Amino acid sequence: MTGNNTFTTPITDRYFEDYIPGSIYEFGTISVTQEQIIAFAKDFDPQDFHVDPEAAKQTIFGGLIASGFHTAGLMMRLYADHYLSRVASLSSPGVDELRWKHPVRPGDELSIRVTVVEARRSNSKPDRGIVRSFIEVLNQNHEVVMSMIALNLLLCRNLSQ
Repeated sequence: MTGNNTFTTPITDRYFEDYIPGSIYEFGTISVTQEQIIAFAKDFDPQDFHVDPEAAKQTIFGGLIASGFHTAGLMMRLYADHYLSRVASLSSPGVDELRWKHPVRPGDELSIRVTVVEARRSNSKPDRGIVRSFIEVLNQNHEVVMSMIALNLLLCRNLSQ
């Protein structure tokens, strides 16, 4: 399957069975502002290239950039709003292979592309399954600025399978 697929069920009725391996979905956008970058960084990642536009000009980035963890938070907003089930999500045991590939700057418009890599029903707890999703965060130029693999535990709709 290729991009821009839509789920056959809405996010409010989406269960494990609705995450089909090979499916690719694209969602977004979310804007990145200088004010958000600085506010996040002041609280959580106070490095010059995140908090001081003038000092950032003298760094290897040549200007202000968002913290990678800020980018991850923006990704999570899109992921939760559009991809992750509102009725069947149980938790996440973690993420793998988190990579920041290009700087995110003020004025960028981010979107996500999510590929369902694997959906495996639990043998020990058959009311749920684990879904592995490859997430790419894209800027307005369709450059991948961040990627990761997310693991999510989801309830199953059909408990008898």
